[in-house]
Amino acid sequence: MAEEALSIVDKRTQAAYEIPISNGTIRAMDLRQIKTGPDDFGLMTYDPAFMNTASCRSAITFIDGDKGILRYRGYPIEQLAEKCTFLEVAYLVLFGELPTEPQLKEWVSQVTHHTMLHETTKRFLEGFRYDAHPMGMLVSTVAALSTVYPEAKHVLDPNVRKLQITRLIGKMPTIAAYTYRHSLGYPYVYPDNDLSYSENFMNMLWKMMEPKYQANPVMARALDILFILHADHEQNCSANTMRAAGSSQADPFLSTAAAAAALSGPLHGGANEEVLRMLDVIGSKDKVPAYIEKVKAGQFKLMGFGHRIYKNYDPRASIIKWAADSVFEVTGRNPKLEIALELERIALEDEYFIKRKLYPNVDFYSGIIYQAMGFKPEIFTVLFAIPRTAGWLAQWQEMIQDPEQKIARPRQVFTGHMIRDFVPLEKRGMPAAAATA
Repeated sequence: MAEEALSIVDKRTQAAYEIPISNGTIRAMDLRQIKTGPDDFGLMTYDPAFMNTASCRSAITFIDGDKGILRYRGYPIEQLAEKCTFLEVAYLVLFGELPTEPQLKEWVSQVTHHTMLHETTKRFLEGFRYDAHPMGMLVSTVAALSTVYPEAKHVLDPNVRKLQITRLIGKMPTIAAYTYRHSLGYPYVYPDNDLSYSENFMNMLWKMMEPKYQANPVMARALDILFILHADHEQNCSANTMRAAGSSQADPFLSTAAAAAALSGPLHGGANEEVLRMLDVIGSKDKVPAYIEKVKAGQFKLMGFGHRIYKNYDPRASIIKWAADSVFEVTGRNPKLEIALELERIALEDEYFIKRKLYPNVDFYSGIIYQAMGFKPEIFTVLFAIPRTAGWLAQWQEMIQDPEQKIARPRQVFTGHMIRDFVPLEKRGMPAAAATA
């Protein structure tokens, strides 16, 4: 079979070029040969927001947005959510295979014994204002761990990388819980090594005076499922940030803090909080049709619908919807659910939304279930950051080990002044002729 190639004729020069095609892509550097003359830099691509640019090769997460498919390392998300714990999935995402029973036992033990925070780190947390947002506290504290573990800077050492990965997976729920307790003025609760990953997080969040915290197994399992669904999602904004920061060989604590900062924005990790605000604005099920009409008129946005990648039903949304039923059996039905279900029903039958392929995404139901479980909206993005740390670290490690990767440095299309003469201060603001006289 002939090698796949793209034939290009540059109409500026009439020169013809053959650009190799591999895995459905061409290399942008192959376009640099297309020049109008020896002084020409060569052709570049212009792609704001990376809408159609692959910046890496990755074997971690596969998404087919048109078919609504999400797989970690080849395993369908539906199977993993049904049959695995979060730490099993974290191991899979990080190391490429589901763990054997001995490997899982060792991995759980390692993570569990890295949940404690250094006491100086706790004092660092105590320095934040009482009303500090938990996400800002989390970003700052994760970055501060770089000073606690200075050996983390040796990112090319696989043993050092493995230790920092384990530390981050273990400590992220502790930091998250402490930021929440800080906002409420409650004393911090130490990790309990007898509990599972999700149960221990709930313990550090909600334990009060009882001698031993007993997590509701239904709630703990639902939280584990939510963590699995959020473990990784290909080259999203925060994963791209993790890779970009890590490409300078910044240590994994600083790189993770950068990724978490990217996650904090309302267009990324904060979207489920926006869904709750929308449901509050709607108010009741009978007002949904009127709100839909206002969305179609451009007066409001339909939060939690549509996705850059998915042009079909987000598979994570259907799993969350299923998990919500078990949670509501324990907590009682969240009134917002009735509004959400009606909103989804009408939107999925309306030609306006069908034509635009606006289907519910993971954020549409996650905020409702988190709220029903007892989480306040300000911690929703922190909840997202806990499991996504596994994905960030998997992306970071893959990038570190990829011989093709270099420090991230995109090109630009310069649109400013090419050259101007300096104007003394006393002449600035004068007509051009007077200023140069």
